Amino acid sequence: MKLILRVLLSALAVVILSKILPHVSVDSYMTAIIVAIALSLLNFIVKPILVILTLPVTVLTLGLFLLVINAIIIFLADNLIDGFSVDGILWAILFSLLLSFLQSILFSLLKEDKKS
Repeated sequence: MKLILRVLLSALAVVILSKILPHVSVDSYMTAIIVAIALSLLNFIVKPILVILTLPVTVLTLGLFLLVINAIIIFLADNLIDGFSVDGILWAILFSLLLSFLQSILFSLLKEDKKS
């Protein structure tokens, strides 16, 4: 149940960001759910491989290269899902930063709700 709620909250965050950011678009709510699932899977499977392969660059940039890795993950989701599009690397970086921020807020609300 918790996993389903996290996916739905991530999809809500994707929809909110697509309304706010002009160069990010999501066709429907179902597409947003598919984007949330795809991003979760890509972050679980592909991201660790990219982090290991780019470890020297990440160390040299003091971790800032992880922003580029997050943008690559967003672009992979963009290529895999038809109704989701991000225009450019800077919008992908901004989308990933805001998505992480919004997810942390929404997930913390989920934790607080569970304690009461």
